[in-house]
Amino acid sequence: MAVFDYYPWLFPLFATLFGLLVGSFLNVVIYRLPIMMEREWKKECIDCFPDLTPKNKPENKPENKPEKTEETFNLSVPRSRCPKCNTPIKFYDNIPVISWLLLRGKCRQCSNPISFRYPAIELLSGTMCFTVSYLFPFSYFAIAAVIFTLVLIALTFIDIDTMLLPDQITLPLLWSGLYLALVGWSPVSLTDAVIGAMAGYLILWSIYWGFKLLTGKEGMGYGDFKLLAALGAWLGWQQLPLVVLLSSVVGAIIGIAMLSAQKKGLDKAIPFGPYLAIAGWVCLLWGQQIGQWYFTTILGFPL
Repeated sequence: MAVFDYYPWLFPLFATLFGLLVGSFLNVVIYRLPIMMEREWKKECIDCFPDLTPKNKPENKPENKPEKTEETFNLSVPRSRCPKCNTPIKFYDNIPVISWLLLRGKCRQCSNPISFRYPAIELLSGTMCFTVSYLFPFSYFAIAAVIFTLVLIALTFIDIDTMLLPDQITLPLLWSGLYLALVGWSPVSLTDAVIGAMAGYLILWSIYWGFKLLTGKEGMGYGDFKLLAALGAWLGWQQLPLVVLLSSVVGAIIGIAMLSAQKKGLDKAIPFGPYLAIAGWVCLLWGQQIGQWYFTTILGFPL
């Protein structure tokens, strides 16, 4: 768009505001999507194995008492509300970051504390979107990179909370990376994107089965395979070694530090998705520079 050519500062401004607004919605996704998945799993289990569920005996039911139906629960219904007093949150109390500051981190009705995590995720989303839009000039890929960033934030916090990487997010992320390469909006060629998706999945799949054969334990979940496949589709197969290296180093440092602080054994499960997401985002922005620095400075190879 010509307006962004004349006023290049507009893209970072709009991207930051967009990140703040979507960050508020990400809080909803991070909290509700795992619950929606759990309810769907329970429903499928009941439908597939009706004999394993308690049967309702007609003779024990009051004749005129209607059956209780489960409340609709999705990303839009019910409205966000205070978990203590159940008061729906007004639109003016849902302005990213600002409302939390004005309310001093408390519910307007009952003064129940509101977790700092909500404005933190909003602020993180706005900051990361600004970084992407500042480093990438306006283009279709730059817009896609902003969305890519927000998706990684959602996956990171869902995995931290539940040890899950939902297919509802990872698979669209994978296909969108391939689509961008297909239509020529990505700096990665279609061939590199397809190979990256295949290699990303197979790398962690191979590690998973190798670890399981040696120890009899599962070292990671299938969601990690799909996330690395998606990163391969977005970044190309050439960036995958750097993504795996960065995520492993960061994961090892943070994981050992957390386990040491909590005084728990090293066999405790640690989500790997957040480290993949961090490494993928870093490689999206600075992957080529890091690779050049590694080959020239560390290995001494001229490029």
